[in-house]
Amino acid sequence: MAEVIINDGESLESALRRFKRKVQQEDIIKDAKKHSFYLKPGEKRRIKQALARKRLRKKMRSFRSP
Repeated sequence: MAEVIINDGESLESALRRFKRKVQQEDIIKDAKKHSFYLKPGEKRRIKQALARKRLRKKMRSFRSP
C-alpha cells in the first residue's frame, strides 16, 4: 500500500507527484490490471512464454550490434 505523508510547506502537486512515483515503483497498477480479469492457466503460461521470448530477443539484439 503506497502512502505519502505531506511535509510542512509542501504543495499538494509535489506530494501527488511523489505518490504517483511510489505507486509506479511498487507496480500497484500493473498488479491491479493483472488481477482485473481471470486468465486460464494455459493462457497464463502462453503469455509468460511470450514475454520470455521477447526478453530473449531483446537481449540477443544487444549482443549482435557492436
